[in-house]
Amino acid sequence: MLSLIAFAAFAAWGWLTLLRGGFWRAGERLDDKPDPAAWPEVVAVIPARDEAETIGDVIRAHMAADYPGKLSVILADDGSGDGTGDIARAAASESERTLEIVSVPPLPEGWTGKLWAVENGLKRAKEIAPEAKYVLLTDADIALARDTLSRLVAKAEDRDFALVSLMARLDSRGRWASFLIPAFIYFFQKLYPFSRANDPDDNMAAAAGGCMLARREAIEGIGGMARIKGALIDDCAFAKAIKDLTPSTKIWVGLASDEAISLRDNRELSSIWNMVARTAYAQLHYSALLLAGTVLGMALIYLAAPLILLTAFWHWNFAAIFYAAGASCLMAYTYWPTLRLYGRAPWEAALLPVAAGLYTAMAVSSALRHMRGDGGRWKGRTYSSAI
Repeated sequence: MLSLIAFAAFAAWGWLTLLRGGFWRAGERLDDKPDPAAWPEVVAVIPARDEAETIGDVIRAHMAADYPGKLSVILADDGSGDGTGDIARAAASESERTLEIVSVPPLPEGWTGKLWAVENGLKRAKEIAPEAKYVLLTDADIALARDTLSRLVAKAEDRDFALVSLMARLDSRGRWASFLIPAFIYFFQKLYPFSRANDPDDNMAAAAGGCMLARREAIEGIGGMARIKGALIDDCAFAKAIKDLTPSTKIWVGLASDEAISLRDNRELSSIWNMVARTAYAQLHYSALLLAGTVLGMALIYLAAPLILLTAFWHWNFAAIFYAAGASCLMAYTYWPTLRLYGRAPWEAALLPVAAGLYTAMAVSSALRHMRGDGGRWKGRTYSSAI
């Protein structure tokens, strides 16, 4: 039995390494493209709710963008009670660009707060920038480098992408974040292999909601945010809706280094735990059966091989040790590119099973929260969605 478990783990890692779209290479990056003949107009829409800690830096970054074309910036303030709007206005006053602040009306039933704010921002964007070809959808805790917007537009224009998205570099300061954030990025890529999402012939779709440049006609083609109004994992739902518009619609998602940086503080374990627990059970379609399968699958893939090696002195099953060693080597090998992206040491790949155990606990916590009626809680609101 021990040999069978070890072989199953080894076979799983062989499949993940060779047949899962090369997700582990972490190679999808925002490369430089030729400048377009003319820079199209862009309007940025930023949903915000109680973002006083980060909104000033975020708005200053948008105001400082070196985009050669026309750029309008809209902040959709969703009932903030911490002075988010005032801080944003003060930050914008330092620039020649102007900031439009929209007060989001009360949240209607069936919508998540973020998507309702975006929808109202889009409505205002059509009024103040009716000719804008692209909409930059970004979060109130994501700071973009000066040239990021130009590079996003150049890429979209060069390859006729309907959606170009960057997974922002997350805060990895402190012992918990430095340990768990690279694993989060690794697991996200495993769930949504970027190479497959970027293949127009593959039905896989993915995006990172903190930084998405979308063609306005594509957004209108899916009916705006109403199409995904109750989605908790809204970025991937948005990408899927756009990619499914026509057989020729193309999207692209990649990893950011310094192009997009999340200002969300992840130094406390609770920050990462709540981020994952908010949506993990939604990812499993609120299915207890899928949750049980996930727990068993994570145990087999990430925990079985290391445990067999650690207990080798007790069983001396050489076949099991051989397969477990192979699985562990593949696990470490595939994790190394993501660790390198975050400036971590190669030996930390040995800690991936521990991180996997914690993320599995977060998924179970997500299910328990949902069963208590507290699932999807964020910014003082609780949501439940099957999307």
